[in-house]
Amino acid sequence: MKYLFVWILFISGIIVPSCIIAQRNPDTTRTFKRVEILFAEKETYLKSDSNKSYITYVGNVQMKQDNTLFFADSLILTQQENLVEAFGNVRINDADTIQVSAQYLKYLGKEKRAFLQKKVVLKDGKGILTTDDLEYDTQLKIGIYRKGGRVVNKKTTLVSQEGFYYGETKDVIFKKQVVFTDPEKTIRADTLQYNTAAEMVTLLSPTIIKEGKRTIRATDGLYDLKQKKGFFNKRPFIDDSTYTFTANEMAFDDSTGLSEFKGNAVYRSKDSTNGVDLIANHIKTNNKTNSFLATQKPLLLIKQKRDSVFITADTLFSTRLSLFQKERKVPFVRDSSFYGKSLPDSTDKMFEAFRNVRIFTDSMQAVGDSLFYSLEDSVFRLFKEPVLWAQQNQVTGDTIYLFMKDGKPEQLRVFENAASIQFVEKEYYNQISGNSINGYFTKGRIQVLRAKGSAETIYYAVDEEKKYAGVNQATSDVVEIWFDPEADDNTPQEVKLLFEVKGSLLPMNSTDHSLLRIRKFKWLEEKRPKSKFDILSL
Repeated sequence: MKYLFVWILFISGIIVPSCIIAQRNPDTTRTFKRVEILFAEKETYLKSDSNKSYITYVGNVQMKQDNTLFFADSLILTQQENLVEAFGNVRINDADTIQVSAQYLKYLGKEKRAFLQKKVVLKDGKGILTTDDLEYDTQLKIGIYRKGGRVVNKKTTLVSQEGFYYGETKDVIFKKQVVFTDPEKTIRADTLQYNTAAEMVTLLSPTIIKEGKRTIRATDGLYDLKQKKGFFNKRPFIDDSTYTFTANEMAFDDSTGLSEFKGNAVYRSKDSTNGVDLIANHIKTNNKTNSFLATQKPLLLIKQKRDSVFITADTLFSTRLSLFQKERKVPFVRDSSFYGKSLPDSTDKMFEAFRNVRIFTDSMQAVGDSLFYSLEDSVFRLFKEPVLWAQQNQVTGDTIYLFMKDGKPEQLRVFENAASIQFVEKEYYNQISGNSINGYFTKGRIQVLRAKGSAETIYYAVDEEKKYAGVNQATSDVVEIWFDPEADDNTPQEVKLLFEVKGSLLPMNSTDHSLLRIRKFKWLEEKRPKSKFDILSL
């Protein structure tokens, strides 16, 4: 190896061999240490016809500018243009933080800008950028490629047509046909930002994220790959194998299974017969327990084969019934032979609703303070002054159980202060009350109501010509009212009074009908949801 002992001083002061700097008087020499040739095996000075000066360096060339080191097999310096061209095994060591390699370099010393070509590789200690054409600013530590590039960070790979690398922050902005891949997911976008140090993806354009069976479509947000957390705005959309989910804002943590959705959040199940849909302004979910907590005007749709159930309340909660039973006992309300089986995923589900509960189906409506329902036994349990309507019948009590079958009411149980009222016309009401009431349905319509314990009844008897025969007011231990489930008017067909019967048939004309009321009489028609839209406004 031959060291350089010949020095050349450029009039511009841009480039000076370092061995000469030590020999010159610092008071009289314009050194301007922007660019220094540290070492080369051979040097040649040339001057062209256009009066331009060139110096070529060959063999393990080393060059320095501030804290940036340059290496190459050969190098050409152009004095007038402050230009450096390097060939073969070009390397840039930028303050020991960023390293760039290529086969060709064009460097503007004054602007501190490097143009690299052929097998370009940039390393920052976190990620590796490869391309065939890179522009790099050694002062700002910004790299730009416009003809395709790839960034690899651990198991993560990003490719795009254009890229803008920021060395100070370790950010890369990818543009045009961006594709992100790792063992768990694929991300496609037109523009995407990625931080190699934090392993953070920032969405800057419409983006598609695919993870197994889950697809996320979003235009704005952050995806923390290291922590497995996502934060998305501007109404992102999730499409899974079993459901879809959208909201104005959403956040999820895949490591814990927790998610949060805000602003007109809509969850839709892809199961059209046994699934659920949910709408609310705030929903929290736990994928590991298959649970959700919905607040701010939540609406739940329980899908059934015939008559889907719409439920609203101040708060809605759902989880796996098998998990819920480990914390709280759920009383058996059906025949014991109905239980004891392991729950399939489709029925291992329970729902709770708190305050201002409202229910609507085509065959039944209800309101109350709180509700419990499980898919295992298909029984709605309504608590604290519940009211249930079926056809023209209003049913009240301290607690109401409504048994469902194939999406239709099957059986009704009312506990304590039970009453059933049916509007006839004007001030006429058919009424029964008792300590409890049991009801039975046929084809989703009431066939019989049976009141037990201190039962009272007031009903308007009609003759064969549908004219009033009088008002029967009576008490007994048991009262049964039978209906024709096929009839449209739901008029009682038969009334049975059993055990300790007391009462009389009052004439229509001489009776004050406004006084004919059972003790617990309350006509609450104004609370009745008239449609699935009505439950949102009550």
